[in-house]
Amino acid sequence: MAGLAPEAHDPEIGPALPDEAALAMRAVHRAVSDLRRGTPVLLRGPEGCLAVAAAETVGARGLAEIAAIAPAPAVLLLAPVRAAAVLHRPVPQHGSAGEEGAVALRLPPALMEPKALLSLADPVAEQILPEAPERVAAPPLAAAAIALAKLARLLPALVAAPVPQGCAEGHALLSVNAADVLAYPTTAATSLKRVASAHVPLEDARDVRLVSFRAADGGIEHMAFLIGPVEQVVAEGGAPLARIHSECFTGDLLGSLRCDCGPQLRGAIRKMAEDGAGVLLYLAQEGRGIGLVNKLRAYTLQDQGLDTLDANRALGYGADERGFLVAATMLRELGVTRVRLLTNNPDKLAGLAACGIEVLAREVHKFTGNGVNDRYLRTKAERFGHMLG
Repeated sequence: MAGLAPEAHDPEIGPALPDEAALAMRAVHRAVSDLRRGTPVLLRGPEGCLAVAAAETVGARGLAEIAAIAPAPAVLLLAPVRAAAVLHRPVPQHGSAGEEGAVALRLPPALMEPKALLSLADPVAEQILPEAPERVAAPPLAAAAIALAKLARLLPALVAAPVPQGCAEGHALLSVNAADVLAYPTTAATSLKRVASAHVPLEDARDVRLVSFRAADGGIEHMAFLIGPVEQVVAEGGAPLARIHSECFTGDLLGSLRCDCGPQLRGAIRKMAEDGAGVLLYLAQEGRGIGLVNKLRAYTLQDQGLDTLDANRALGYGADERGFLVAATMLRELGVTRVRLLTNNPDKLAGLAACGIEVLAREVHKFTGNGVNDRYLRTKAERFGHMLG
């Protein structure tokens, strides 16, 4: 099995993860891929096994695979906010800590089919609810199941059924340790290494190097923009300007007026060039970590009256699913441990500091509304606590 671990082929990349950690990451990454394809996977834990499939991708074959190995009918796992909308009543959490973040619903047979499951998972889809589901106790490993769906950037809604250890034998479903799923965000962040870099002059800054970072699972890369002589600033004991910028396809690339991401990105590059040096971390955390597809769903919900925070929650996600350990790891790999942070977000200040990066100062980084994103900016100030005053 040792030969299966990723190897470091370039001294710049650094050492590979130990075999056990690398194989655990690989298993989670494959489980994510299977969920996205509509294929069930098995979560393993001390409590037994749980067969799960994503409600938005599973088809008749996947449902049949779960039924073939589970002695009892499957349930639907939803995040509490989405479950409350389906049941038309609040669903306070109860039970063990393992149930946190997951509500289980027993569905009538008419709803245990792909189109109906999608309608229950997705508040934007056509709603199909001929019979009311019943809330039941969440099975063990439910929290890990929800976490796996979020890693896949799918709606956190899963068909799930407990499976006795013996029943899982002889079937081709991928098996993954639930503890590895829950640990995956931290493991992936701390395994980030440089994989490539190049000089890329930009319209607002000529002296720019792009450095790509990849985790040991081989997943989507994060990027760092090194503007000016960052190494020299660090060597002289200075703290370069830095910005944590989550990718925004609609704002950064298309120039969408719904947010202020494009102006923030270009404004940060200009300010760093004017300051002489800076580090912009461009993170693959679209839509505050929910992914582009779900961000488009959230936009639809916003068009129906929700703000950006409540739209994310209505999809079953938290208000902000991002983690700042990714940013801290990239900065350390670049030799930068002290920064002046371009941000209006207090969570970024606290997040970097908690991960061991010294933030010497906050540099204001705000832009006026454009008539379209005014409500969005008010929500950031009033409900996320962004310092836009």
